Amino acid sequence: MANPLVECIPNFSEARRPDVVERIIDAISAVAGIRVLDRHSDLDHNRTVITFVGSPPAVEEAAYQSIAAASQLIDLDHHTGEHPRIGAADVVPFVPISDVSMVECVEMARRLGRRVGEELKIPVYLYEEAATRPERQNLENIRRGEYEALKQEIGSSPDREPDFGPAQVGPAGATIIGARQPLIAYNVFLTSDDVTIAQKIARAVRSSTGGLRYVKALGLLVDGRAQVSMNLTNFHLSPVARTVEFIRREAARYGVGIHHCELVGLLPQEALIDAAQWYLQLDEFQPGQILEARLFETAPSNAEEQPAGASGFLEELASGNATPGGGSAAAFTAAEAASLVIMVCRLTIGKKKYAQVEERMWAILEEAQGYRQDLIRAVDEDAAAFESLIAALKMPKETAKQQEARSLAAQAATRRAAEIPLEVAWQAGRLMDLAVEVAGTGNLNAISDAATGANLARAALISAALNVRVNAASLEDAPAASRMLREAAELEAHAREQEQALSSLLAERSGPSR
Repeated sequence: MANPLVECIPNFSEARRPDVVERIIDAISAVAGIRVLDRHSDLDHNRTVITFVGSPPAVEEAAYQSIAAASQLIDLDHHTGEHPRIGAADVVPFVPISDVSMVECVEMARRLGRRVGEELKIPVYLYEEAATRPERQNLENIRRGEYEALKQEIGSSPDREPDFGPAQVGPAGATIIGARQPLIAYNVFLTSDDVTIAQKIARAVRSSTGGLRYVKALGLLVDGRAQVSMNLTNFHLSPVARTVEFIRREAARYGVGIHHCELVGLLPQEALIDAAQWYLQLDEFQPGQILEARLFETAPSNAEEQPAGASGFLEELASGNATPGGGSAAAFTAAEAASLVIMVCRLTIGKKKYAQVEERMWAILEEAQGYRQDLIRAVDEDAAAFESLIAALKMPKETAKQQEARSLAAQAATRRAAEIPLEVAWQAGRLMDLAVEVAGTGNLNAISDAATGANLARAALISAALNVRVNAASLEDAPAASRMLREAAELEAHAREQEQALSSLLAERSGPSR
């Protein structure tokens, strides 16, 4: 069974006050399902990097809580440090680890950015894979001039307009949120205190000034030593060993050497294996030759296989019990429709051919995500409502008081049993609209998926409307029942219109289908 795992590596503009760092870590750790893997504080940089992992929802929540904590605890008007920064929570990247795509991490970045902007009133800039402008893919471009320049320019310069949040900064500054591939933060200390040597070497090694393609570098003075501070953004194409040897050769030009190196945070095991292979000249080396790797491959698993969520639900549906029933099935089907809409959006986003509709696809994706979450909950809510009705009908009715209590409970449960499918029908109708739209403007290769989503949404709507009618017929509140029936009928009429629109669109937009 899939176990989605995301890594988050937020950078905070604080290292000299351990109590502040601990409170930020506490805010992260308080979120259920989060594992804090590492922390690295540099006093000269006055910066702390924290690494944590978990499921996408847990990581997204922990990232928000850490930004909220940092905004309360760190005042950039009184912050100094060697490392460039524009915010208390300066950079918050998401990295896909397992069973999570880069697009899903971009979605996390966008949701978190919107929430931070709206709730914390902090300007947010999206970077790397989540960037909304080409020039914002590069972190350095966003951080140009640091916090002090941002304070002066935001609100007056179009280049400084944030993606989310207000066009003004408070003492917490701004936050840069994004999604990226694994990055290695690696510092090389030289046998010199001459920072100009480190700056010259950094200029030689970094990509932006003609060096190695996937290396970013700065020359700094740290702990009394010249330091080349680097980020390796693709260790496969700019390996650690090659980068270190490049610096060693450059340093020799100035009569200095490498004193020691420092890893900030964590790095993939593969990067160490690559370095060992390079230095040991093991040209024929295979990863399977590592003893521990071979042991883990052959170790028996004691984990019991669990039925997938969909299979489990279908087993329950077929069980012969009264719940879950048709209302839950309608919600489940609508959630499938939402999933297909999301899939088509993801297959469209990032494609040059569809660049003109990319922002609209993001909006549709985020709307469909909200419906999908609601509909998944509605699967259980519908079953719970019917179980409440069954329980009400089993209440004693010997006395007038018992009869009244039974009638009130039954009517409340019946109303709920009608309201839930009505909401499902409305959401299914909206999903049908979105499915038809992405069928018309989304990736042509996924048009059959969009059309399937529209048809599933229509089936969910009709099924949910049927449940509305059945339950509304038992309601004693005639005006409420009439309103529900009218709304259900209007939704069905709209679905018929959209069905015709889909047929016309499919006829017009003929093309390859997956």
